[in-house]
Amino acid sequence: MTAAHLDPARKHDFVFLIDVKDGNPNGDPDAGGMPRTDPITSQGFITDVALKRKIRNAVTLFHQGEPGFEMYVEEGVALNPKIQRAYHENDLKEGDTADAQQWMIRNFYDVRLFGAVMSVGDQKKHAGKARGPMQLTFSRSVDPITPLEAGITRVAPNKPEDLAKGKVTEMGNKHYVPYGLYRGHGFYSGALGAKAGVTPDDLAAFWHAMTMMFDHDRAASRGEMALRALYVFSHENAYGLVPAHKLFDRIRVKPLGHSEARSWDEYADRVTVDEDGMPDGVKFTPLA
Repeated sequence: MTAAHLDPARKHDFVFLIDVKDGNPNGDPDAGGMPRTDPITSQGFITDVALKRKIRNAVTLFHQGEPGFEMYVEEGVALNPKIQRAYHENDLKEGDTADAQQWMIRNFYDVRLFGAVMSVGDQKKHAGKARGPMQLTFSRSVDPITPLEAGITRVAPNKPEDLAKGKVTEMGNKHYVPYGLYRGHGFYSGALGAKAGVTPDDLAAFWHAMTMMFDHDRAASRGEMALRALYVFSHENAYGLVPAHKLFDRIRVKPLGHSEARSWDEYADRVTVDEDGMPDGVKFTPLA
């Protein structure tokens, strides 16, 4: 029997907690790479796009070479040739958009889960658009964060002529957050999942990637990042029995009220989960 959180025919709503220590969880290119913040509340946030990129990378690592687990969106790889593969490998003609779309959905994991626009550019042979059943929100910090900047030096200058002039170091900077705990929400539609042909293996790959994505995406700029909690509410049907926000209200993280937190230990006892009186037909599964 398939576990509730692995059943693609069900609707799933989930809450996740991510923390960062001495790192930049998601730099803003419009602000010189500084950690993203809400200018009104000083809360930090991490975009859904940043998390999807890490999930894609993790799934690729764990399922490399397996049919159906290719990625449409990859760093440094053009999209159009992948769309044209649908036509070349299936001997399709201009106008066979629906067939090309179905091939893309079957072969590319991220198209199947997240959806994609596959009519980029002025190509006459395209694959239209696919609406993904799995969606994530921005992750917002529970308390305000304190973005800091550290000056750094490199002992190797860029140019030989600089070295000849006696310049022996290059200066730079690094943006970071001493500590931040971020909360995000996710949604999976069983109805859209059925149309995309999502399988229990697809969901298992997603949950595994969520729990392990930071362990395989280390970078000096991101410091220490970890998934601290992942709570899944699985409805017994494809459309849901109660609104997601009512389920999310059962997961509470009491704010500290300041930006001086420096570790998960300061929040661990402030996370509460209300499992009493869970609505009939909703299965609660903590995965982390």
